Amino acid sequence: MANIIELETEIPSSLQGNIFGQFDEHLKLIERTLNVTLLSRDGRLKILGEEKRAGGAKKLIEDLLALARKGNTITTQNVTYGLSLVMEHATQSLSEIDKDFICNTIQGKPIKPKTLGQKDYVDQIRQKMIVFGIGPAGTGKTYLAMAMAVTAFRNEQVSRIILTRPAIEAGEKLGFLPGDLQSKVDPYLRPLYDALYQIMGAESFARNMEKGLIEVAPLAYMRGRTLDNAFIILDEAQNTTPAQMKMFLTRIGFGSKVVVTGDASQKDLPRDMPSGLDIAMKVLRKIDDIGFCQLTSKDVVRHPLVQKIVEAYESYEKIRNPEPPEGGRPNGFYDKNGGKRTLKGRTFHRA
Repeated sequence: MANIIELETEIPSSLQGNIFGQFDEHLKLIERTLNVTLLSRDGRLKILGEEKRAGGAKKLIEDLLALARKGNTITTQNVTYGLSLVMEHATQSLSEIDKDFICNTIQGKPIKPKTLGQKDYVDQIRQKMIVFGIGPAGTGKTYLAMAMAVTAFRNEQVSRIILTRPAIEAGEKLGFLPGDLQSKVDPYLRPLYDALYQIMGAESFARNMEKGLIEVAPLAYMRGRTLDNAFIILDEAQNTTPAQMKMFLTRIGFGSKVVVTGDASQKDLPRDMPSGLDIAMKVLRKIDDIGFCQLTSKDVVRHPLVQKIVEAYESYEKIRNPEPPEGGRPNGFYDKNGGKRTLKGRTFHRA
């Protein structure tokens, strides 16, 4: 039988509502996940449970307390990610990640990495000339890159910001769109506008765009240009062709910084067309000044349901497309002894 211990920590009454969550939802989540009992009374929180789990719960609650004391609103995402760190026995804490400040939004809300994966992504953007941020929806790839671009622009580290993405429909044929050229491409670039409005404000964005200091354009407009002293973000890079990706990466000039973001699981290219992002990751992997950051479902910072959706799709894809054996041939074609097998009336022989 496991050794049950009792630990205690002090939680000021003014911060209890923030840390405990609405109807104590955060405490209940910690209890369910770590199999501990939490009892709050007179500003003190008792933790009952097996030694390692109770210790983990105490560390997490004290971490959440440190975040709350800095003025952060504790979210379910904070608690869920903190629990994952406890379960993995990670040495890093939420409060350490919270120290990395990027900038404030126009409403004064601080933008910071919220997971270790996001912190690594931000650190690589600071250190490398080109960074590839690959991961599922909701991991902050584009938003954090945008915040880093605005910060570099405000600090005069670059003279302009260039945002681009391939103009490809997400599995739909929209037909001919009305209006001038800008009206036709704006729907594809709307997510970039939305992020900039939130970080810079609509007036500042419009003013800098009029001066040509901020440019939002389809990837096709990049051909033939050399981009010096600019912060360039290529979004939705999984929808580039290999030729487009090569064209984009060879536009880079002196004093520039590039962030390429993409989600390999959400390609909108024709089925037989290879992704420029996939090819670039293979070709450029060994170049020192190019960084690759692989974000995962653990780094999702949207609604907790998004994380569950991403994880469900990842599990489905693994079952549907299992890893091929060494040598790259699917198991379905060959027996264990390397002989032939038939599939739908056809016979396959080992090459």
